[in-house]
Amino acid sequence: MFDKGAAMAGKSKTNRRGRDEGSIYQDIKRDLWVGRVNLGWIDGKRQRKVLYGKTRKEVADKLKALQRDQQMGVALATNKQSVADYMQIWLAAAEVRLRPKTMHSYREMARLHIIPTLGKIHLQRLVPEQIDRLLTTKLQEGLSPRTVQYIRAILRMMLAHGLRRGIVARNVAALTDAPHVDKYEAAALNPAQARLLLDTARGDRLEALYRVALTLGLRRGEAIGLRWTDIDWERKTLRIARQITPVGNKPHLGDPKSKAGIRSIPLPGAIITALREHQERQDADRQAAGARWQDSGYILTNTIGGHLQPAYALRAFHALLDRAGLPRMRFHDLRHSCASLLAAQGVPARVSMQILGHSNVSMTQDTYTHVFDEGLRDAADAMDRTFEDTMESIPNQWC
Repeated sequence: MFDKGAAMAGKSKTNRRGRDEGSIYQDIKRDLWVGRVNLGWIDGKRQRKVLYGKTRKEVADKLKALQRDQQMGVALATNKQSVADYMQIWLAAAEVRLRPKTMHSYREMARLHIIPTLGKIHLQRLVPEQIDRLLTTKLQEGLSPRTVQYIRAILRMMLAHGLRRGIVARNVAALTDAPHVDKYEAAALNPAQARLLLDTARGDRLEALYRVALTLGLRRGEAIGLRWTDIDWERKTLRIARQITPVGNKPHLGDPKSKAGIRSIPLPGAIITALREHQERQDADRQAAGARWQDSGYILTNTIGGHLQPAYALRAFHALLDRAGLPRMRFHDLRHSCASLLAAQGVPARVSMQILGHSNVSMTQDTYTHVFDEGLRDAADAMDRTFEDTMESIPNQWC
């Protein structure tokens, strides 16, 4: 028989507060431990905070971390905050570790899609059905499945942040279904198309841009961020140490995408020739610009010496494809093409990984290597040669 008095006595002993712990108790109905702490007076009102966890120790640790943050002056979320309020706290916390381009996209997704619909909802009262409705509405409005998946991912990260800090009891975004997104099939130039592209670019003031992107597999931002001091003419090597990427409508100079992206690679003779010719074109631009010339030190510049704008580079690339009679593709597909051309020449994947600046070889093999139709035909012909002597034993009706 259940002894209520004994149970209450046991609960009182088990749930006794430790020193400076705040109030901790067990919510048996929800199978959670709950912690309450007084945050003091904020804007003339006494603020309290409720934290959640699966164990008493988890809640106690969260309370101690919260008290440390409070002592350091870190902005703290309260349990009365809306989705919009906590979104701003989460974004501010994420800004110290994420790239400006990523932060800009997070803020735009929040401003345009999340806050207008979910912003006024009490954070702890947010339920999966509300997020499902948001995702469905955005698909109906014409957003791509990939963009809607991105919106869900942002909500999931924000709520995971709140869950780790005990601000919400569960991550309701993780309980929703992400829209299906077809895997993007990257385009890649085959050897004949690659030669046609570079032949068409011959003499173009941005010829060096297309050559380093296709021959060395540089990202657009890495190519635009190259400086003349990155070239070691004696050793015939190029150091990639920065990139210029668009953040909103403004370019941002930063580090490569990963630590592996900082690399030195040998320069083929054709690239050295192209860079020497580009120096001569840049000297001509300098003389034509006169006093307007900006001595930025970049290899790829506009007509007055400033670094090349990423959007301009893309427009120029598309114009080059049109002149060559080649199908439109992303600038990044030149990088795919480089990886595929290296594979077609029998260059080991681990060597390609170092040239492309990947952090692991699987990225090179699985994502960037496009199998050309010629390679498939060569494989079929090789199989024919392997088994051609066995054809005599196959009955005619199967041939």
